[in-house]
Amino acid sequence: MSGIDHLVLATRDLDAARQHYSALGFILTPPARHPFGTGNSLVQLDGAFLELLAVVAPEDIPGPQPGYFNFAAFNRDYLARGEGFSMLVLDSGNARAEQARMKAAGLASYEPFDFSRMARLPSGEEVTVGFSLAFATDAAMPDAAFFYCQQHAPQHFWKPEYQRHANSAATMEEIGLVAERPEKVGPFLTAFADAATTPLNGGLSVDTGRGVISALTPEAFRAHWGFAPENAHEGARLAAFRIGVDDSAAALKAVEDSGVAAVIEHNRAVIAPGHLFGTGLVLAPRSRA
Repeated sequence: MSGIDHLVLATRDLDAARQHYSALGFILTPPARHPFGTGNSLVQLDGAFLELLAVVAPEDIPGPQPGYFNFAAFNRDYLARGEGFSMLVLDSGNARAEQARMKAAGLASYEPFDFSRMARLPSGEEVTVGFSLAFATDAAMPDAAFFYCQQHAPQHFWKPEYQRHANSAATMEEIGLVAERPEKVGPFLTAFADAATTPLNGGLSVDTGRGVISALTPEAFRAHWGFAPENAHEGARLAAFRIGVDDSAAALKAVEDSGVAAVIEHNRAVIAPGHLFGTGLVLAPRSRA
């Protein structure tokens, strides 16, 4: 079983997204560019990260290649419809083995994709980081994509300096998926994560070992997350995430000082999708080591 590696949060304005997340108390990595037309900035947690992603050079997006999933084109087309949580990624020590496993499980899978890019370390030094990706999609979730990510230079990627957030954010706790009929996406989630589903009131969940994926009906989603999902009528989609914090007081203060609209209830802060580039966020005390 693999844990959650990262979330792709697609935005039309990377600078604005960076400013919002920074205001909420997150440290972000310097902006970086992919060789296929997209650019990103990351929020690193303990073993997982958020990828704020935008199309920065549309002319560099490659055309379709038979058998391959087009990461940049998918996010370009996603952004043409709206901003939000476009992709969920699990970690892997062997992306090609994951691709073979997913194919054998009957998922719509694609040839592994390898690439590298430059990254700036906290010291200012620029280094090369490399990745191998193994994608899968499900017809029931046309606005979501899933993949495994194998890192080839993790010593250059993960840096403690990028994980000391003023809001004390530490762990990836939960991913929220909304679906009119969660049971329809259960078999895909089981095969993709290679883990069994657990029934929930109004849906189901899969524990990846580093964060739970919960799939809920729109009504159950609203009751669980504290806000209504956007565009739930357009098909199952990734809609929210919960981050565990070490210091609730620091997290709530950061949110209150940010200027970002939020609901503070008990020891958690809830930010609805309309106030954070199409994706809901909850900050609450961590439950994972």
